[in-house]
Amino acid sequence: MGNVSPDQSTEPAGVAAPRASTLVRMVWVLWIVGFLIGATTHVADLIAGGARTYEGFPVGLRVFWMSLTLLDPFIVVLLLLRHRTGIVLGVAVILIDIAVNWTVYATIGGNPLFGVINQTLFAILIVATAHLLWRWFTASPRGATAAA
Repeated sequence: MGNVSPDQSTEPAGVAAPRASTLVRMVWVLWIVGFLIGATTHVADLIAGGARTYEGFPVGLRVFWMSLTLLDPFIVVLLLLRHRTGIVLGVAVILIDIAVNWTVYATIGGNPLFGVINQTLFAILIVATAHLLWRWFTASPRGATAAA
C-alpha cells in the first residue's frame, strides 16, 4: 500500500472504514487513562479535603479544580463513544489546566513541580496526537454520526 497511512482508506465509497491502527488505539487508550488519572486525582482531593479542598487558594481556582472532577470523566465518556467533541474538549481542558497550574506554581505556589511537568507532558501528547483521533473518529460510524 505504499504511501497510504494505516488509518486512510483506499476502499471505494460505501465500503466500511478500516480498523484503526494499533498506534491510534494506543493513543486513544493513553488519552482515556490520562483523563481518568486526572479525574481520580480530583476525586481523591475531594474525599480527603471535603468542603475544604484546595482551601487557601482563590475561589476561582477552587471552582476550576473541582469542575475537573466532572469534566475529566465526561471527556472519557465522549472518547469511549468516539465523539469528536471529546477531542476538542480534551485539548481545551488540558491546555487550560496546564496554564492555570503553571501560573499557580510560578506565582502562588502549592502545586508540585512533578505534577505540572507530568501534566505538560500529557498536554504535549494530547496536542500532538489529536489529529490521529480526529481522523479515526470521523472515519468510524459512531464518529460520523456524532459529527453530523
